[in-house]
Amino acid sequence: MNFEIPKREIRLNIIDLMRKLGYKSLGRSRKENELSFVRPLRGDYYPRFHIIIKLDIGSNFLFNIHLDQKRSSYKGSLAHSAEYDGPIIDTEKERIEKIIKDIGDD
Repeated sequence: MNFEIPKREIRLNIIDLMRKLGYKSLGRSRKENELSFVRPLRGDYYPRFHIIIKLDIGSNFLFNIHLDQKRSSYKGSLAHSAEYDGPIIDTEKERIEKIIKDIGDD
């Protein structure tokens, strides 16, 4: 699922914001203008939310969120089992938007 957040609504730098949201940085994604973050649902590494944020799309950040169900099955492969929409993704998107709004209201 993709959604945009206006940069003016984010009061922290993007890495500090993602930490506040409970996400850990994986660093740059395969593209130079993207950052990658994960947040496990439980104590295990999987399942986990995975967000890739595009940094240079004008006045907005573009969030691309999905739920990684498990690690890729084949050595050297990046393919994995993931959900890109549905109630759990919708709930996480709403949680992110609420926290960003709450930070902005402080």
